[in-house]
Amino acid sequence: MTRQRQADLLLVLTTLIAACGWIFSREAISGMPVFAFLGLRFFGAALVLLPFCLKQRIPLAKLRQVLISGFWMALNLCLWIWSVSTTPSLGEGAFIMSLSMLFVPLVAWAMMNTRPARAYWECLPVAIIGLALLSLHTPITFHPSQGWFLLTAFVQSINFCYTSRCAREVPLLPLTAVQLAVTGIAGLAISALFEAWTQPLTAATGMWLVASIFIATSLRFALQLQGQKYAAVASAAIIMVLEPLLTVIAASLWYGERLPLQKIIGGVLILLAQIWFRWRMVARLPSKL
Repeated sequence: MTRQRQADLLLVLTTLIAACGWIFSREAISGMPVFAFLGLRFFGAALVLLPFCLKQRIPLAKLRQVLISGFWMALNLCLWIWSVSTTPSLGEGAFIMSLSMLFVPLVAWAMMNTRPARAYWECLPVAIIGLALLSLHTPITFHPSQGWFLLTAFVQSINFCYTSRCAREVPLLPLTAVQLAVTGIAGLAISALFEAWTQPLTAATGMWLVASIFIATSLRFALQLQGQKYAAVASAAIIMVLEPLLTVIAASLWYGERLPLQKIIGGVLILLAQIWFRWRMVARLPSKL
């Protein structure tokens, strides 16, 4: 098996773990406070990464920038876990969250004065139609969690742009460890201020928490880094779009969730818009990639 094929398989495994991470999180927060879970999960993951960061240092002049990137990740994940805790459909939420990559060009335009490519404007109407089909019901209603997921997707796009800029000047592992730690501290602080433990932590809930720390966060991150080292840009761009589709399948198998045809069509349109946009962007890169 070639190194590139191995890298592609690692990225597929990464997206599968990411989809399972939605299940892990949903199960864990059914037995413990939402933000306590968030804090323990991401602070625990930061501690797992810490030994691998000892030989890499963050320049003191860049510390403020790194902490700001940690703030954006914390805000992103706080919104995400709240959305997961309130949604009746994980699959629908995953499709809405996937729009974050289509928000990135608009955010980059505002932050870095980088105009979106023509391919973006070609794909945007398709994604908007997909979002409308996914979100609207008959009669027309709008579930609050859909708004939370949409806001989360937008904040995630800001986090993506800010982290991408920060990663050019700071070693990746320490940057990620700080982001995870800031997220964990934010979650624990919110939990201490606003949440109360109304039931003891059961063994099952503890198992889901441990799985979230070591599998859905630490292992996923390690596999994604390894896969992105050797995967072709084109295949990596397409494979990473699979997460919402795999989340729908996971939610269907685990919870018996079923999306009506209208929502399935909406989700497919969102995926097609992303695939087309990423493919067009990859086609503009040098052929050696």
